[in-house]
Parts: sequence; C-alpha cells; structure tokens
Amino acid sequence: MTEPKLLCALLALLSVLPSECFPRGRILGGSQSKLYSRPYMVSLQANGSHICGGVLIAQDWVLSAAHCIPDSANKTLQAVLGANALSDPKRLVYTIDMQIVHPQYNRTTRQHDLLLLKLPEKIPLSELVRPLPYQKEDVVIKEKTLCLVAGWGKIKRTGKKPDSLNEVWVPVISSQTCNRRDYYHGEITDNMMCAGDNRRDSCEGDSGGPLVCDGVVEAIVSTGSNVCGNLRRPGVYTRIYPYVDWIDQTMRDVAAPSTPAPTVKV
Repeated sequence: MTEPKLLCALLALLSVLPSECFPRGRILGGSQSKLYSRPYMVSLQANGSHICGGVLIAQDWVLSAAHCIPDSANKTLQAVLGANALSDPKRLVYTIDMQIVHPQYNRTTRQHDLLLLKLPEKIPLSELVRPLPYQKEDVVIKEKTLCLVAGWGKIKRTGKKPDSLNEVWVPVISSQTCNRRDYYHGEITDNMMCAGDNRRDSCEGDSGGPLVCDGVVEAIVSTGSNVCGNLRRPGVYTRIYPYVDWIDQTMRDVAAPSTPAPTVKV
C-alpha cells in the first residue's frame, strides 16, 4: 500500500477523511454509467436545472423523494428521460402534471420521504425508456449486499455535478449497525435503510433516485451526512415496501378518480 493510501486507511478508522482520500472525478467510488444502461432513471429539473433523481415505475409515473419539490411555486418541474447526458439533444422532457407527496411526510425528520409524480401522458417504451419494478415484499436486504445507486449528483466534495449519469455499488448496512450511537443513534426506522461507506456513497443531487437491489427498486435516496462519504453517516434511503399500498392506490385513484387526488406542495 502506498503512503497516501495507508494514511487514508488509518484516517478512515478514525472517521476523519481529508479531501484527498476521496475518489476524484467520479461519484464517490463509482463510474460513469454505460450508455442507456439505466433506462428507468429520471432527472427532475426545476426551470431546466437538475435538482434530484427519480425512477420510472410506470409509463406515466415517477417515484422520487418528497424533499425534492422546489420551495418556490414559480418553478416549473420537469422530468427528463431517455438520456445519460442531461445535455443530450434527444432527451425526452415532460412537464410534471401532478405532484403527490406522502401525506405523513415530515420535512424535519425526513420520515415518509416519498413523492409520486404524474407525467402528462403514457410514455412510449423503448430500450432508452423503461420502468423498473419496485419491491412489493417485506424483504430484509442482508448486510454488505451491494446495491446500485445512480444519479447526476455531486461527484466530488468540491461540489462538481456531472452532465452524464454516474453510478456506484454501495454496501447495505444493517439497521442495527446504523442505529448505533456512533452512527445515527436510533433515528433509523423500519421504513428506512442505510447503505454506503467512506469510499462509496450517493451525494447531493442524487436524492430521489432509486437504490436497486437484484433488479428491483428497494428504496429511494433520502438523506445522509452533509459530507458525502462519511463512514459513520452513510446514505439513508426510504424503503419502498412499507408504502406499496399508498403507491398502488394513488396511481389507481388518479387513473379512475372518484374524488380529486391530493396535490400537495411543501
């Protein structure tokens, strides 16, 4: 092991990592996604600027995080699909038709941090655009299982965000470990899960994107440390399974409404 790598390894044990210990130019230990390999990925944009990720779960529905809704009602929220690069002239851009926040969402604690977004029409599916199934069984992902997270969030601690989609395989951390006093000290509920380490993590701008385990959307990027890649403050994700009834019922109600669906701004 070279001297710089040895120093970083020793500092990692102390949970103190200088910027030179973090991977450069890629999303904290990950790499640029292979072209069009993640056709379910969505970039949520406010007035043309990327703010969060999302995942296509049906031809006209995107699942994301509630905290991604812009504070200003004057901002136009759009979904960009079918492109790795946000600047791709062939990308598909749709203005969001309806925003539905989980009714129990808590901005302070990030509890129930889920958002359903209705697209204005059913999108034609292709190799570039395709929904991903979401978890409908109460599965506990084993600790150290590697799951995939992708997004257009920060790839450096300096704050740089890429034009192209990046991805990384993050190790799942058990709730028991994540709730230890030196981690999140009991803040992780049964509706949450943790994943990541000091070398692999989601970051600002990746919120709302999917955590994919064995080809299924297991959870949605919610929160984490202010400094991405913090060994004791890994990424926190909102599990999908506890909200399956809400997701399915909401989509059914909008498809055949008996009463107006709740559109909530927070």
